[in-house]
Amino acid sequence: MLIVAMVSLTLLVLTTVIHYEVLRWLTVLLPGLRIRPRAKLIVVVIAAFLAHLLEIWLYALATYGLVRYVGLGTLDDSSRFSLDVSLYFSAETYTSLGYGDVVPGGSVRLLAGAEALNGLLLIGWSASYLYIAMERFWSDQGAGREH
Repeated sequence: MLIVAMVSLTLLVLTTVIHYEVLRWLTVLLPGLRIRPRAKLIVVVIAAFLAHLLEIWLYALATYGLVRYVGLGTLDDSSRFSLDVSLYFSAETYTSLGYGDVVPGGSVRLLAGAEALNGLLLIGWSASYLYIAMERFWSDQGAGREH
């Protein structure tokens, strides 16, 4: 359980740093881009999506490693366990979708809970950043309407 707690804490810090750096990069880069405000928002959405995708992959790899190599739990039945199942489970957990068709067992349940909370916070951070970007780029354009 201590190993899973340490992995959870490490992933929390790592994903927060990744997210911070992506959003900081956008903050520095976007004002200088000579593209329409609508295109800048598309850049924000794509960059945030890619950051979330990387973070989901990190959780999937951690889950896979903890189950496959350290033996600290299970993910569904062992006959179906693979990196694909770990990635699917990670995306489902990170987004709090929760179909429940892949269920963790043992100590990796702690990682799943941490991932769900971390995903909720990071998705909220992205939504907040997108709102601020919309306000900034629309007000830079005047009335905020493109015709």
